[in-house]
Amino acid sequence: MPIAITRPVSPRMGECELTHLDRQPIDIELAIMQHHAYEQELLKLGYSLVQAPAVPELPDSIFVEDTVIVVDEMAILTLPGAASRRPEVEGMASALLTYRRLHYIQAPGILDGGDVLRIGKKIWIGLSNRSNKPAVEQVQQWLSPFGYEVEGLQINGCLHLKSAVTQVGPNTLLINSNWANPAFFPGFEMIEVDPEEPGAANALYLDNKIIYPLNYPKTLQRLQSAGIDTIPVNQSEVIKAEGGVTCCCVLLN
Repeated sequence: MPIAITRPVSPRMGECELTHLDRQPIDIELAIMQHHAYEQELLKLGYSLVQAPAVPELPDSIFVEDTVIVVDEMAILTLPGAASRRPEVEGMASALLTYRRLHYIQAPGILDGGDVLRIGKKIWIGLSNRSNKPAVEQVQQWLSPFGYEVEGLQINGCLHLKSAVTQVGPNTLLINSNWANPAFFPGFEMIEVDPEEPGAANALYLDNKIIYPLNYPKTLQRLQSAGIDTIPVNQSEVIKAEGGVTCCCVLLN
């Protein structure tokens, strides 16, 4: 059975790191309810839930994706670009140790998992305020022997690469082309986010379906019109924290 690793919402989520959004009050009780509903959708899709240790003192700890890259051969624990988030990694390492051999990004490399888009054996890493070239080189060193192709690419105007582009079909990407250049993804079909919803490019692709925020209705309509099988979830509080549907779980096959 495939596994989804998640983590409880921190009661301090309202103190989360923000880069591109103005701070808004976060309703913690609502965030907990929404995260539970998200986890229920993963269960319905056949995933077994594993909870990483709760760290209530760490505001961004729900965003487990940023702490690790997981492939079949190993897990690469990151060194998050925001120093306040680095303590999140330790608990994720303990959750993953049962399932994968572990490697660790070392300084001067910095890396957030939200900057990592993997489709098969191809891995793109966004060069952002949170991830840099020395980290890309370390990932290349570990994964190239297993046949992975790792490429760094510059992004603009957003927090992470997966704020700008994610997979929504076997050969289809959802993209904000103002934030990520479509030329980096030759051979893929593209669905552009609605211009009124620039933050709408983050979708969680699994089992030929996507979990997707109902908070971007115009882009949701574009996806459904393109025949994408969508599972809408309410992500209002995660979005206030500059997060998305990919951020809140780590998937292992």
